[in-house]
Formats: sequence, structure tokens, C-alpha cells
Amino acid sequence: MLSEKGKYASATENRRFVWSEIIWPLILELNEVSFTLKQYQKKRDEVCFKKNVDVNLTSRGLVSLMQKEILLKEDNLYSIHYRLIPYMRLRANCDYSTAIHEVRIK
Repeated sequence: MLSEKGKYASATENRRFVWSEIIWPLILELNEVSFTLKQYQKKRDEVCFKKNVDVNLTSRGLVSLMQKEILLKEDNLYSIHYRLIPYMRLRANCDYSTAIHEVRIK
């Protein structure tokens, strides 16, 4: 995933990967607005193994998504922003750009 990009481009790429390949599929799989760290790690490990991606490349992705307020953490649960819940209910594709757009709308 990381190439000769600057650190901001790499961070965005990591966020996009973690969101589209791990978190959103996990949300749809669980059919829940929240997940535990263990559930995330299990899904992450499966995806990284299948796509031959180093787990370390995904490590900042989760934290970065929280900084962007796409994910919220309360106790041991991570949950998606409330504006993304309708996408989950419709089982719609919610790519990173859609997620960031929805969260930024006030």
C-alpha cells in the first residue's frame, strides 16, 4: 500500500483500505452499528491474509478513522457515525468518500 507518496496520501490510502476492506464489510456482516476490537482484529487478519497485506499497514487506519469521526469509541465498542446507519440498514455500499462526506455534513 505504501509507496513514494507523502505521509498524508499514505494515511488516506490506509484509511480507505481499512474502511472499505475491513470495517464496512464487518458492519454489514454483523448487521450492527458497532463492533469490538476482537471482531475488528479477526476481520483484519482475514483480509490481510487473503489480500497479502501487512497487518502493520492497517494499524493507523482504525485510529485515523476515529480522528475523522467516522468511527466513535465508547468503552470497548467502536461504532459508526449515526449518519452512516441508514447505509447499513439498506445494506448499501458506503465507500470512504461517501462516509467522510456524510460525517462532514452538519
